[in-house]
Amino acid sequence: MSVETLEPRIGETSAHEEVLLWPEGPPGGKAPYDEIVYRAPIAGGAETDILRNVSIPSLTVFRPDPARANGVGVIVAPGGGWRILAWEHEGIDVARWLAARGYAAFLLKYRLRGTPPDPAEYARTSAETQASVAARLEGGRPPRSLGELISDRGLQRARDEAAADGRRALALVRERAAEWGVKPDRIGMIGFSAGAFLATDVAMDPGGPPLAFAAPIYGGETGGRPVPADAPPLFVAVAVDDRLLFTVTRGLFDDWTDAGRPAEMHAYSRGGHGFGMAQLGLPSDSWIDRFGEWLVDQGLA
Repeated sequence: MSVETLEPRIGETSAHEEVLLWPEGPPGGKAPYDEIVYRAPIAGGAETDILRNVSIPSLTVFRPDPARANGVGVIVAPGGGWRILAWEHEGIDVARWLAARGYAAFLLKYRLRGTPPDPAEYARTSAETQASVAARLEGGRPPRSLGELISDRGLQRARDEAAADGRRALALVRERAAEWGVKPDRIGMIGFSAGAFLATDVAMDPGGPPLAFAAPIYGGETGGRPVPADAPPLFVAVAVDDRLLFTVTRGLFDDWTDAGRPAEMHAYSRGGHGFGMAQLGLPSDSWIDRFGEWLVDQGLA
């Protein structure tokens, strides 16, 4: 997705700069496939832009109006099971919401697993993956870890690469904090589904100073690792009818609070998985307002 597709809307101050995370190429080299953008309905809503086969990770910078800028930076990580990025309703829409309220938002395009370039073949393999996950959910207790849900051997590698991109994004925003109008100690991260696992993995091991906050939305887990003593405040939102990751996400909240770290969780009766910024006429529609209130309560506004 090029910068040209992210021209500013009315009220936005400038075009959105896209910055490569690894100007010399990502660790291990570029994967042998090219990025693809397509449109499909998400979370029962309208069609949106979706990315797949991302092999060159980047950050797209959404600057707030200088008159409203509050010095807080937020890295936004969309989800998609490490196969796609839900680029609009878990990415662009979130970044714009943040920028409109004075936050500098940094939309993270992280590396994904390769998928077949041919649309028909991609659709076939996607259907097989969805059927496999659905079969694991039928009849049994909800999964309590990502490993119970998906046993694909390539999953951990994809998750590790995504987390590496998240840590590099955090380091890059800190390096250029003055240029982008943020304070290095006031940079947090919000992620959705696979992006929530990314945000949690970075919060658990940031590769440097801790995040100012982490907001995993319907996803994330400690994986049995001890929560660091300086782990950042956590904001969690999930729907109870999300059979995919509600129990996993609740376990993350329990691990954080059991370790004595600050956390707030909003569990909505209905919303399913992947609601993001989509307005579906469901209780989960208001989660972003609760997130904004939480940021204010944390002194990050």
